[in-house]
Amino acid sequence: MGLKQALKSLDAFPRAEEHLLQKTQSGALVSIVGLVIMASLFMHELRYYITTYTVHQMSVDLKRGETLPIHINMTFPALPCDVLSVDAIDMSGKHEVDLDTNIWKLRLNSYGHIVGTEYLTDLVEKEHEEHKHDHNKDHKDDIDEKLHAFGFDEAAENMIKKVKHALESGEGCRVYGVLDVQRVAGNFHISVHGLNIYVAQMIFGGAKNVNVSHVIHDLSFGPKYPGIHNPLDGTVRMLHDTSGTFKYYIKIVPTEYRYISKDVLPTNQFSVTEYFSTINEFDRTWPAVYFLYDLSPITVTIKEERRSFLHLITRLCAVLGGTFALTGMLDRWMYRLLEALTKPSARSVLR
Repeated sequence: MGLKQALKSLDAFPRAEEHLLQKTQSGALVSIVGLVIMASLFMHELRYYITTYTVHQMSVDLKRGETLPIHINMTFPALPCDVLSVDAIDMSGKHEVDLDTNIWKLRLNSYGHIVGTEYLTDLVEKEHEEHKHDHNKDHKDDIDEKLHAFGFDEAAENMIKKVKHALESGEGCRVYGVLDVQRVAGNFHISVHGLNIYVAQMIFGGAKNVNVSHVIHDLSFGPKYPGIHNPLDGTVRMLHDTSGTFKYYIKIVPTEYRYISKDVLPTNQFSVTEYFSTINEFDRTWPAVYFLYDLSPITVTIKEERRSFLHLITRLCAVLGGTFALTGMLDRWMYRLLEALTKPSARSVLR
C-alpha cells in the first residue's frame, strides 16, 4: 500500500469527483472555439510536414563531353521566314552541320496567326572570329556568287519578289526548336546572314532597313524544374524607325535538381546582361540577335527534402498543448467574470 500511495502522490492530473464538476455554457463555447483552433493548427502543421523544401549546394563542375541543349522559341514580327537564318559557333571555331538539331519556322501574318511551317537546316560550319556577312570566303566562290547575284536568275528574282511581298503584307516568323551544341563557350544568332549580300541589298535597300524586333517566348538550356526562373522569358524588344544588333551575354550555371524520390534532373540556370548597338549607313555589318554564352565552372545541386516526423510531433505538442492551456485560462477568466456580474444581481433580488 505504501508504494501505491507513493505513486498516486506523483499524479500530475488528479481527477475530481463527477458531482463536483460544473459545466457552463461559456465553457462549452470556449471548448468549441479551442477545438476549431486546434483542428486548424493540426492541418496547417500536417501540410507543413508533407510539403518539401529545397537545399542548395555548390561544387566544381566535373562534366565532360556532354552536349548543351538550347531551347529556342522566338517571334520576329517584321521579318519573313525566308530571310531568317540561325548560325551557331563555339570556341573551337567549328559547328558541325545538322548536329542533332531540330528547328522550325512558322510563318505568321500581320495579326500573328500561323500561315505555314518550314524546317530549318541552315546551320553552317563557320570560322570562330568576328562574324561578318561577306568576309573570309574563298576568292573563287566569292566571284561565282557575285556573278550569280548580279545575273539574278529566275530563282533569285522569284525569291526577291516573294520576300518583298511578304514584307509589304506585314508577314513575320516564329522560330522554335532545340540546338544541341558542344559544352563549351560560344554563341548563336538569328539574322539575315543566310542571304547573299546582293540579294539582301535588293530586298531591304540597306542594313538600316532590317528590323530585328523580336519577342522571346522561351529561352532555356535544359529541362525546367520547380521554381526555375529563366530571365529572358517574355522579353519584348520592338524597334521603331531604327535598326541595330541585340547582344545577350549569358552566364550558364550547370544545375542538378534532385527530387524527393531520388530522381535526378540535369539542367542549367543562367543570368544575362543585354546590349544594343544601332546600325548606321556606313556599317558593313547587318542587324542580328546574338546570344553569347559561357559556362560557369561551378555546378549547383538543389535537393528536395522533407522535415522529420519527430519535428512534426514536437510542433504538434507545442501548438496543441499551448492552445489547450490558453483555452483553459480563457474559460476560467470568463467564468469568474460572469460570476462577478451575476452575484450583485442575485443579492439585489434577495433584498
